Amino acid sequence: MIRTERLLLRRARWEDLDAVHRLLSDPRVMRYWSRPEHETLEETRHWLRFMVEPAADSMDFLIEKDGAVIGKAGAWQLPEVGFLLHPDHWHQGLAFEAMTAVIGHVEAEHPALPALTAEVDPRNAASLRLLDRLGFRETHRAERTLLWKDEWCDSIYLARPRGGPAV
Repeated sequence: MIRTERLLLRRARWEDLDAVHRLLSDPRVMRYWSRPEHETLEETRHWLRFMVEPAADSMDFLIEKDGAVIGKAGAWQLPEVGFLLHPDHWHQGLAFEAMTAVIGHVEAEHPALPALTAEVDPRNAASLRLLDRLGFRETHRAERTLLWKDEWCDSIYLARPRGGPAV
């Protein structure tokens, strides 16, 4: 569990299923994610299993604000990090706050980890700005890396070396 000024980042529980489904079934949240929005609760249950019963190299957290789940931040599989935030909470600095805490936590828990990485759709300008503020720098690009519904998407790959720029 990680506390910040406005947020609680914690491990997922099965009781979070409905709240997580509200997040993952929103097309605005999932637009640049690795898969389209969830259509069924069963899809979300399958996804949530990986957060409730995480692998050893997972450091994924749900983001709570005022007792409500509003997103997720962390690493489903280190060293790659990612985040999702409900649109009602965009443009408030909450993703930056959550990811700053996650980065500090991951670096403290994994002192041998040389860098963190991220993959972003080049059209996702807000996430690219956020990762830049967090000290991530582009390493390379690739075309047609993901088929999202019927659309091919490209990727920008980024890295942040351990102890990168202060955030």
